[in-house]
Amino acid sequence: MAGGAARRLLKRLAAGFFLVLFAALAAAALYALWPERASFDPTPLLAAAERYEVRILRDRFGVPHVYGRRDADVAYGLAFAHAEDDFDTIQRVLLASRGQLARVEGRDAAPADFLFHWFGVAEAVEAGWEREVTPEVRAIAEAYADGVNHYAALHPDEALPFAIPASGRDVVAGFTFRTPFFYGLERELAPLFDEERSPEEVLALGTGSNAIAVAPSRSADRVTRLLVNSHQPYTGPVAWYEVRLRSEAGWDMAGGVFPGSPVVLHGTNRNLGWASTVNTPDLVDVYRLEIDPADPDRYRLDGEWHRLERGEVEVSVKFFGRLRFPVRRETLRSAHGPALRTKHGTFALRFVGLGELRTLEQYLRMNRATSFGEWRAAMELQAIPSLNFVYADRAGNIAYFYNAVFPKRVPGLDWGGVLPGDRSDLIWSERLPFDAVPQVVNPASGFVVSANHTPFRSTADGDAPDPARFTPELGIETRLTNRALRALELFGGDASITREEFRAYKFDKRYAEGSEARRIVAEILGADFGGDPELVRGQDVLRGWRASAEADDPAAALAILSATPVVVAMLRGEAPPSVLGSYRAAVRTLLRHHGRLDPPWGAVNRFRRGALDLPANGGPDVLRALEDFELEPDGTYTTRSGDSLVMFVEWDPSGRQTVETIHQFGSATRDEHSRHYADQVPLFLSEQTKPVFMDEATLAPHVERAYRPGE
Repeated sequence: MAGGAARRLLKRLAAGFFLVLFAALAAAALYALWPERASFDPTPLLAAAERYEVRILRDRFGVPHVYGRRDADVAYGLAFAHAEDDFDTIQRVLLASRGQLARVEGRDAAPADFLFHWFGVAEAVEAGWEREVTPEVRAIAEAYADGVNHYAALHPDEALPFAIPASGRDVVAGFTFRTPFFYGLERELAPLFDEERSPEEVLALGTGSNAIAVAPSRSADRVTRLLVNSHQPYTGPVAWYEVRLRSEAGWDMAGGVFPGSPVVLHGTNRNLGWASTVNTPDLVDVYRLEIDPADPDRYRLDGEWHRLERGEVEVSVKFFGRLRFPVRRETLRSAHGPALRTKHGTFALRFVGLGELRTLEQYLRMNRATSFGEWRAAMELQAIPSLNFVYADRAGNIAYFYNAVFPKRVPGLDWGGVLPGDRSDLIWSERLPFDAVPQVVNPASGFVVSANHTPFRSTADGDAPDPARFTPELGIETRLTNRALRALELFGGDASITREEFRAYKFDKRYAEGSEARRIVAEILGADFGGDPELVRGQDVLRGWRASAEADDPAAALAILSATPVVVAMLRGEAPPSVLGSYRAAVRTLLRHHGRLDPPWGAVNRFRRGALDLPANGGPDVLRALEDFELEPDGTYTTRSGDSLVMFVEWDPSGRQTVETIHQFGSATRDEHSRHYADQVPLFLSEQTKPVFMDEATLAPHVERAYRPGE
């Protein structure tokens, strides 16, 4: 073949090859970008729904009141109602409860999926489903899953890929996987995955909530009062959703649930109620393993070499559109628990709650309790690894429990550090009994307070637990938050508390004399800034601070923006920034965005929801808690967490109950087209509440919609 003809043939072949390649790439791109839909058969999901008989009554704020004959009917109706308002988040919780969230959310979710598999959650649920999960709990877990599936079958266009169908095992696995993170498991995991610092160099994380109970002896009107006031993110997997649940079998609760929860996590029934706050006991231990230099899969224990159990987990990670790729990672297990090779060595982890399948059972028993004795018996199950509980009931009992499932550890060691992994006596298996936790029951002072602070200041001096009775290896925190200081001042300083005072104290916005915020501002006022006119002018502003987070305080913005970075770092156990450096940054921020150092706090601190953009009254670490500020381009801050579902529960001397609540947004937590997307915001910002109708007869005039799922 002549050279010219050959070149023409090669050009045609090349053109054809590139045309085919282009077509293949175009097809791949089209496939990747083509909208992905969930694939499931709705027929069996609709058939399963026929097993339940339930009514959902939405009040004028859209709050679902779910009535059923059996507990399972109520759990099914709860799931359907919650899915109507936040189906997307429920599905993401279900995916996380299978270790599959990265298939939808991408690489940011991959670490959580790895942890799910590393902890062996699915294996624990499969092994203990019949043996450790009671038939009653299995029934409500399956019923909840059926309610989610029913909604999905009716709205397949809203279903996420791989999320449906849900199962009861998903519901139980979600509790097993997520519960340990409430006491700060992540602060121990962080150093294991930190490539720069060793586990010995990484410290702790803090958080917030309020819970208060006042006995008849401290009330001006002999009323027992309970405040339920957890501070949660306003959206997402741990955002509160308000419900009222009642079955003919005796389940009768009002309170808050998270997406994926078939029971009330805190709230009240007719006879008793409780509130929860986060505590941070030491319930996690990290061990440095001694590895055989000749065999990296062997570790020394009691002078002998033992073999690590090796496995591999594959996490499917969304890359782009429909495209996903598998990420594989080694999993290890020693006698201590899950283990991990790092550049700093091989470490093993042992923590309370690993493989715990009875958490849902304990919550259900607490929901169904009718007396302090029954409720306390549920607590003795010790299936909730941590959380403070503040309790009150119609009989006038109040109590505080620093709930923690304490391991029975060898005394005398620094259990807060990294432990030697070659001693089997350090691998604990027993736990201390529930009686061993710090607690206060019916104190002479007549009040108890929990604000993420030490249990040794949970009520008046003389009634609080004695720290000398609790050994250091328990790791009980000793910190005091401003919220705790103010609550002790207000409730401890008033021997005859009225209804109005109880509410006013809850919405208090001041910083106490001994608070970190006041100390930081005092340090700024005592500094010499020489001839810097802006910093000196800022000191003049701070001298007028009312020590408040009130919306009209012209010095609050400068004080709070200066103090908060320092306080947050301290609560997290991190090295705080310098006070004066934080002050300089606050001055620059206010001048750059607002042109002044004294804008009213409400002009800087905004509460936004849909079309609403309103001044917020409250702030970080005050009893009227507004937290987790996100800086906007205009220099204002949007509150993302803090006071969310707030409940006031009362029993008068005759036992008559009153329940009032407020939610920061409304019942339609994700449906921006609903009238209940933001209808509670004005009440929330004006610190007002709405009644909860515990009886159907009193609810009837206020019902906005009554229906059965699917109607």
